[in-house]
Amino acid sequence: MSGAHGESSGDEADRNRRKLRTERHLRIIEHVSEHGGADVAALATWLDVSSATVRRDLQFLSDQRLLQRTHGGAVSSEAGVELPLRRRVERFHTEKRAIAVAAVDLVPEGAVVGLTGGTTTTEIARLLSQRGPVTIVTNAVNIAAEMVPHPEVRLVVTGGHARSRTYELVGPGAEKMLAEYHTDITFLGVDGISVERGCTTHDPLEAATNRAFLASTAQAVVVADHSKIGKATFARICPTRAIRRLITDAAPEDDELARIRDCGVSVTSTGTAGHGGASS
Repeated sequence: MSGAHGESSGDEADRNRRKLRTERHLRIIEHVSEHGGADVAALATWLDVSSATVRRDLQFLSDQRLLQRTHGGAVSSEAGVELPLRRRVERFHTEKRAIAVAAVDLVPEGAVVGLTGGTTTTEIARLLSQRGPVTIVTNAVNIAAEMVPHPEVRLVVTGGHARSRTYELVGPGAEKMLAEYHTDITFLGVDGISVERGCTTHDPLEAATNRAFLASTAQAVVVADHSKIGKATFARICPTRAIRRLITDAAPEDDELARIRDCGVSVTSTGTAGHGGASS
């Protein structure tokens, strides 16, 4: 008994260490991407870890081609680096779950729902699958794989070329198929949303496929955690005015959110980023 308990405690400790390491890696990537580079000493102070830990982290991330190792630190390997989906799963998980709960409240019973790829839209799919009959149209193969076992989910998956970083099917095949369907509501995952640049993502083919989702839906809703607000990435999906609603965990009084509201977008804040929830 005590041995089994010891193994269980050890497994839990290992899981916690891996989670902390993943979170630390994500923070390093975002910091280096935002500032163009950073040195070991500064990162160690910022993260409250040893310099040896930072050096191991930087070497690992360099091996993964997520940044470029330099003498004494690291620099961004490319502008606006895109994290693979598997590395984004644990990032702001609580916040994304709360956004998904608010999103599902907008879905009428028996609706046809469009879902682009992403960690937040995956949470929406999971909640919808537990609620009752629903039709899901998606280009995300990971979402499709999770939905197949649910008998009350009528699943439609687009064709297209698979992106290994996001598990999404994109390109002319996906766009042509989406043009044949109409959705009652589409939840759009984005990498950035700002008044100046609108809704953006990292890949032009993904942006074009997302536009096809928007062209075939009655209501477009962007779901984006606070790290995406005010941010712009490489490929533009649409102007901010093209969407009806934004659901986020960012503070209701955030200046960028106020400007987005001024564009005629209804904004729902879940308040899970340390602020009270609000909708306007």
